[in-house]
Amino acid sequence: MKIEHFYDARTNTLSYLVYDERTRDALVIDPVLDYEPVGSKVWEESVGAIAARIGALDLRLGLLLETHAHADHLSGSQVLKRRFPGVPLAIGAAITEVQAVFRDIYDLGPEFRVDGSQFDRLLHDGERFAVGALHVEAIATPGHTPACMSYRIGDAVFVGDAMFMPDYGAGRCDFPAGSARALWRSITRRLYTLPDDTRMFVCHDYQPGGRPLAWQTTIGEQKADNVQLPAGREEDDFVAFRTARDATLDAPKLLYPSVQVNIDGGRLPRPAPNGRSYLKIPLDIRES
Repeated sequence: MKIEHFYDARTNTLSYLVYDERTRDALVIDPVLDYEPVGSKVWEESVGAIAARIGALDLRLGLLLETHAHADHLSGSQVLKRRFPGVPLAIGAAITEVQAVFRDIYDLGPEFRVDGSQFDRLLHDGERFAVGALHVEAIATPGHTPACMSYRIGDAVFVGDAMFMPDYGAGRCDFPAGSARALWRSITRRLYTLPDDTRMFVCHDYQPGGRPLAWQTTIGEQKADNVQLPAGREEDDFVAFRTARDATLDAPKLLYPSVQVNIDGGRLPRPAPNGRSYLKIPLDIRES
């Protein structure tokens, strides 16, 4: 099994191409669609690099995986689906909970389905399946969002925003339906029970202190050195810390554009009668 990372510096996001070198079976995790809010520009540079690499290696793309409905970048899954027809898109089955919350926030109306049907496959905790020679286990790791799913493939686990590199910590839990208590349990009772030498691949790296980009650690390293949740930190202590820290954080810059697109399987809004697509951005009006 080979793992290649693709880094989008604009959103500090890491996407992954996982493939079997012998059989050429491949899957992609968390692809990025480029979006610039100034001018509301959309382009395909990041996801295009993944597509080009798939072509250069003559891989057989069999699945697209989302770890959750991201709040900091638009998903590039629909671009890859267009470029590689017939490839299914999968996400954790609890995406329906996220859809129900944000349908109301965006006032999307009853025509927006909250049954997960925007995705080709909904994955359940503990589900195991094969993508050719690649064997995947879905591990529910809610907390950052209720729908967060980690994916164990061989000796590696891809954890989305549940955890970051040891020097940065764990995911925020202040989004609608997030839970610091659920995140503590996901990490300590699910991820930390994997073998210590399991390789862990994170979805974001914010390079604290200006250190070089990093994307890979191990379960053992996280248990020993994670600055927010080392093994042994008590549940109530972590919940109090995480809740207090989250209260100081600004919303992600691309929160509203990202989630609106990502709960719809990465689809951009349908064109209006004038042929242009429009994002809905709720206003937070505060009295002076």
